Amino acid sequence: MNDENSGSGYVTGGEYTRDSTYIPDRITADGTSGWPAEAGRYRLVAARACPWANRSIIVRRLLGLETAISMGLCGPTHDERSWTFDLDPGGRDPVLGYERLEQAFLARFPDYDRGITVPAIVDVPSGAVVTNDFAQITLDLSTEWTAFHRDGAPDLYPEKLRDEMDEVMQRVYTEVNNGVYRCGFAGDQRAYDRGFERLFTALDWLSERLAGQRYLMGGTITEADVRLFTTLARFDAVYHGHFKANRHKLTELPVLWAYARDLYQTPGFGDTIDFPQIKEHYYVVHVDINPTRIIPQGPDTSVWLTPHGRESLGGSPFGDGTPPGPVADGEAVPADHGPGGIGHR
Repeated sequence: MNDENSGSGYVTGGEYTRDSTYIPDRITADGTSGWPAEAGRYRLVAARACPWANRSIIVRRLLGLETAISMGLCGPTHDERSWTFDLDPGGRDPVLGYERLEQAFLARFPDYDRGITVPAIVDVPSGAVVTNDFAQITLDLSTEWTAFHRDGAPDLYPEKLRDEMDEVMQRVYTEVNNGVYRCGFAGDQRAYDRGFERLFTALDWLSERLAGQRYLMGGTITEADVRLFTTLARFDAVYHGHFKANRHKLTELPVLWAYARDLYQTPGFGDTIDFPQIKEHYYVVHVDINPTRIIPQGPDTSVWLTPHGRESLGGSPFGDGTPPGPVADGEAVPADHGPGGIGHR
């Protein structure tokens, strides 16, 4: 929606500016926020197509929160009103009973007039949305839900690294996560050219940072890697062509391509990626960029499983911890939606 705003009309003239006003409520361990962390009470509503929502799917899996927080998945496309539960039997979320995510927002705020965005966390007993603040949601999964983490779960937001992490993640957000949108939704040539230069300046900086260390913050994965990965996973399939971010493909950037494959092949990352849904979302929803709504067949996604060689840098993805176990029942990406699978649904 700007993955976050509903409907069409993404290209409005000049430089693209993201609407970043979200419901600021938080779920906390001590419950002082009014929303205590309780197993079984909340439902994460996400969409595999959306990079912002993909973050929460990855973090939930890495931390082993599947039994504490259930997950509902919207389909890859939406209309001007809302993301919809069109993947579910009867087109309704089986837990909330809703056809549209909009219903959870209106249950909390009857006059809600902003974008209906994923990820969102919904209070199951009331059916009301709690928050859609995607950046805070994943940090709180790491820091406020520790009582429910699996044994061996990684520390994705280590206290000793937080100051530096926050700076790195802010630059990744403004220049890369949002930078691709600044290219794709530019309303004139000058805005596009500025966005293009900013994006690839940041990708060059990331290549330099990652040339000598396996992950963004050192030898183990952190939240920073999750945030960068969801953009890199979509780069060649969507951003290079659809958003005109085409100085290079990801596969032509040796350090970042090896880094992205390393993460993809790590449990919890690649097993959340649904390439056909990703392409369907961007090429079908953004009608002002792609009015024919034709979804391209390429690129070849089998290359995501080729050797990356990043082990030579040392480190271990989970440090002293362990990788997550098998994907939870009912949550696996269809095999033909992964590497080397179908070009579109």
